[in-house]
Amino acid sequence: MYVLERDLSVPVPRTQVFAFFADPRNLERLTPSSLRFEILTPGTIQMRPGAIIEYCLHLSGIPIRWRTVIAEWDPPARFVDVQEKGPYASWRHTHTFDETPDGTRIRDRVEYDLPFGALGKAAHFFFVARRLNDIFAFRARIVRELFTS
Repeated sequence: MYVLERDLSVPVPRTQVFAFFADPRNLERLTPSSLRFEILTPGTIQMRPGAIIEYCLHLSGIPIRWRTVIAEWDPPARFVDVQEKGPYASWRHTHTFDETPDGTRIRDRVEYDLPFGALGKAAHFFFVARRLNDIFAFRARIVRELFTS
């Protein structure tokens, strides 16, 4: 099991930040364009425990379908999405939003594992960890731009 943690503060009230992250359509803005991320779930997605979000992204031109379910929903403090179907053996992403005197502290904790045993471990070492770090760095830059400009 691997863990990725990120922490970011923005000078915006928690309710406003949570509302942005609670809209799955904003995932496209937070994902590098090179991944060609696209939400496949039609219409408005009502966020709540059990809500399902289906999307597709491309790695090296190969389309990867992914389905997550909202496992926990506690506005405006936190929510958790869990992979139901996708490229990981497991994926659990906890989003936490804490009020601070200066705005909101956004915390991400992703607990994940890869399939394929030793081959998965090698892929993590040579590719996956770096790619996830790049994606979350991109996301932090976009969030800062959106909430500090």
